Amino acid sequence: MILTVTLNTALDITYRTAALTPHATNRVAEVSERPGGKGINVARVLAALGHESVVTGFVGGRTGDALRELLAAEGPGGQPAHAAVTGAPVTGAPVTDALVPIAGTTRRTIAVVDETTGDTTQLNEPGPTVTPAEWAAFLTSYEGLAARADAVALCGSLPPGIHVGAYAELVRLARAAGRPVLLDTSGEPLRRGIAAHPDLVKPNADELAQLTGSREPLRATRDARRRGGRSVVASLGAAGLLAATPDGSWRAAPPTAVRGNPTGAGDSAVAGLLSGLVERLPWPERLARAVALSAATVLAPAAGEFDREAYADLLPRVAVTEQSSQPEQESHAPRQHR
Repeated sequence: MILTVTLNTALDITYRTAALTPHATNRVAEVSERPGGKGINVARVLAALGHESVVTGFVGGRTGDALRELLAAEGPGGQPAHAAVTGAPVTGAPVTDALVPIAGTTRRTIAVVDETTGDTTQLNEPGPTVTPAEWAAFLTSYEGLAARADAVALCGSLPPGIHVGAYAELVRLARAAGRPVLLDTSGEPLRRGIAAHPDLVKPNADELAQLTGSREPLRATRDARRRGGRSVVASLGAAGLLAATPDGSWRAAPPTAVRGNPTGAGDSAVAGLLSGLVERLPWPERLARAVALSAATVLAPAAGEFDREAYADLLPRVAVTEQSSQPEQESHAPRQHR
């Protein structure tokens, strides 16, 4: 079982419009609602890959009730309940709800997709305030869940009321239980969390630059390792992933650029890395899986989903190259793995 933590869960709402025109009335052609937040998206993709997943974090209010109802209605592999009706294959493992109820109301996130350009405009509400008593109840639940997990993923922003060192505390608890832990957050929670020595950290390029002060990707990734991350995998957007690990450094790139909704692409990359970790895959294979899943998610209609045919097509064509020991020489004579 893989445990994913989403302290700031959300009800993800996606609007699709033929063309988004600012300062005008826009007609929405299609609306979809999904349980959301980074860790929930990760769990859904893990389930589709065949890994049993448990989601925890906070949930509350009518929006929280809707989130839990939608999560319960999803079929195996985290697929929408309508999949069985539409004839889509329903395969995969279950996603189990271990969310902790709070008095506040779960936030909503709104993604507006312009079908003409493929661009997405994202609107994220603030999360509910979590009380000290609610945090204490979560910690009790988390310790029990982490002790039974094969791996733990800590994902996303912190809601109001949670102290900035919360992820550092959760990293230490997972490590004390002997469980590998992945951290995917930003800003001061990332800075504090990485100092607790998570097994894997997955920032994007901007988060990595903010953490290290460097815009040179390989140098910054290795600097992040020195700050406490055992392995660091940086998302480089359409350029793929860059990894610095105890076993070496690699760059993984998709075979072709894809256009669509990028919401959730980074979460799918996390799912690829986590599944590769528990399956004990070599790093090049983990990275290839993560890049292929990320690209296939861009082609899917909503976060937490990926286009299975595109994933199968992309996976064997992802190029993974080993990087030189010196950042300045990283482009010299790379060794091709795929």
